[in-house]
Amino acid sequence: MIKIRGFTKRYEAFLAVDNLDLDIDQGDIFGFIGPNGAGKTTTIRFLATLLKPTAGQAWINGYSVTKQIDQVKRSIGFMPDSFGVYDGMKVWEFLDFFATAYGLPRAKRRALIDDVLDLVDLTSKRDTLVNGLSKGMQQRLCLAKTLVHDPPVLILDEPASGLDPRARVEMKALLKELQRMGKTILISSHILPELADFCNKIGIIERGKLLAAGPVKDVVRSIRQNRIVRVVVQGPPETAEIFLAHHPQVRNLNSAGGEFKFEFTGHDEDVVKLHKELMAQEIQLVWFAEDEANLEEAFMKITQGLVA
Repeated sequence: MIKIRGFTKRYEAFLAVDNLDLDIDQGDIFGFIGPNGAGKTTTIRFLATLLKPTAGQAWINGYSVTKQIDQVKRSIGFMPDSFGVYDGMKVWEFLDFFATAYGLPRAKRRALIDDVLDLVDLTSKRDTLVNGLSKGMQQRLCLAKTLVHDPPVLILDEPASGLDPRARVEMKALLKELQRMGKTILISSHILPELADFCNKIGIIERGKLLAAGPVKDVVRSIRQNRIVRVVVQGPPETAEIFLAHHPQVRNLNSAGGEFKFEFTGHDEDVVKLHKELMAQEIQLVWFAEDEANLEEAFMKITQGLVA
């Protein structure tokens, strides 16, 4: 649904984005990760047809971002990192304004607005003034605005910025629902734990360079040579400690009472075999699991070579 090839944006001596290639498939929720100034918003503004590239090209829903602008605009719903509201305008009027701008006929607009308000859980606020809504409700209203023309692709720049914890949970639930409806979503953020909860793919960008991209688990696992496994046993730990210390695929064993943490050099089938071997030793296992790396760890490892 989104394909970027060689996107470069230079502002005089400053290189904002450097030769970016990226593919996002239909139905993906793709998390675009990076600190402020990394190039996320520059890339998003390019995809939203708001910025001309220094070099490169992109396609959304099969349309060229630089050559088929009208078709691209009809294919996307764009939510910027900051947006204005109109004093004195009611919620339904705000949505009606944008529906009109997209050329939706008057006869269909009422039903469409009601459907979108129901989706973002703002039906009860239909006649409320927009500037009287809370920050979280305004964010949901802005997302509703991007949906009135039913675009297949959503491009969201920091949609959870400034929201309280409850509003962030509601926003995540809404994005998952949109994915279930078949939407392809590109979402930028520097709040890494939130993206791990609902994105199936991520891209890490730093100083204008895309350093890693792919399924979340693949990117996270790429930062470690070996798996990290944690085992907790009940009863005397000596048998487990002796067994693990002499296992050929166990490295850097650390133990504290009945809890063990170690690197494991095997593959999936070897992990299953290790579990069976521990059980065969009549070791009572309370916990046996891989200690997954997280996005913060992945980001720091992947970007550390660029930190001066």
